[in-house]
Amino acid sequence: MKNRTPKFLAIGVAATSLLFLTGCGSSATTTTKKTAPVITTNALTGLPGINGPVLFVKIDDTRAAHPQIGLDSADVIYIEQVEGGLTRIAAVFSNKLPAKIGPIRSARISDIDLMANYGRVGMAYSGAQSKFLPVLRAANIENIGADTEPASIYSRDPARTAPTDMVLNPKALLNKSINVENRKIATAKSVGWSFGPLPLGGKTIKSAEMKWPAAKYKAVWSSATQKWKMYYNGVLDVAANGAQLGSPALLIQIVSITPSIYHDKLGSFTPFSNTVGSGVGYLLRDGQEIPVFWNRVSATVPTTWTLKDGSPAYLPVGQVWVALTDQQPTFVFPITSTPTPSASK
Repeated sequence: MKNRTPKFLAIGVAATSLLFLTGCGSSATTTTKKTAPVITTNALTGLPGINGPVLFVKIDDTRAAHPQIGLDSADVIYIEQVEGGLTRIAAVFSNKLPAKIGPIRSARISDIDLMANYGRVGMAYSGAQSKFLPVLRAANIENIGADTEPASIYSRDPARTAPTDMVLNPKALLNKSINVENRKIATAKSVGWSFGPLPLGGKTIKSAEMKWPAAKYKAVWSSATQKWKMYYNGVLDVAANGAQLGSPALLIQIVSITPSIYHDKLGSFTPFSNTVGSGVGYLLRDGQEIPVFWNRVSATVPTTWTLKDGSPAYLPVGQVWVALTDQQPTFVFPITSTPTPSASK
């Protein structure tokens, strides 16, 4: 009888080898590739975040209103002129909502064009002049002011005095508004500026001062924080939670400011800051002032910011301040030392 064991052994080894190779091939084909996580960028700041519903909030900007509440969480902060040459803040929130915002004050005619940059926003405010109120209600906004909401959303701070004591609970306001039938609030989108590297053509400055008839702001560059520290009427501008107010980007927009048809109870006419059209301005970033041009063909079209050659005036990522003024700012430049001539031998 012939011995068959070697033949069977050979077949078994071959089968085992084939099974091993097949197993290796199967393991290789089931390996999955890891994909990088998708990071959402907020359209208004260029920072990682969400593009949530746009909340446009009117905030008092008198001495009694400081320190203001929640401004350090805003995406965009506008400084606009009101009666008596004072200023008022219009703050835009879409990414992060603080627990409280305030003190809440009334709306003005300039707000309508500002809000149109963002689409149909939710507007948080406390009243308006009686003649202007119907115009405001007819605008393309979601009216979620204090006259439409309960005291649990627009409350009074006992530590403050009227009229600078109204405080808003923004999360409660938006949660209610979004769940109300037929209310539509746009989410954040680009309003015209672009983010990118430092443009050419700037000049290094230490500070910039912006003036209105009865108020002034000063921006001082901090190389440590890479931000402009804001001062209001000569006092360091600090939020109620202790956060230093300021940002990497400050746009000084030179606009026409003229009396409107509206006025307060004392007869002071409400100024209208015209943000539709074109004009000049300055972009402050990275410790420099850069001359820019702004252009906006209609209220529903975003404002574009360009350099002299027409290229984009890139902003750094982060919170953006926009000062609407008809006065040229005052810049303070670093002192350059002159070499002392050596004595003759």
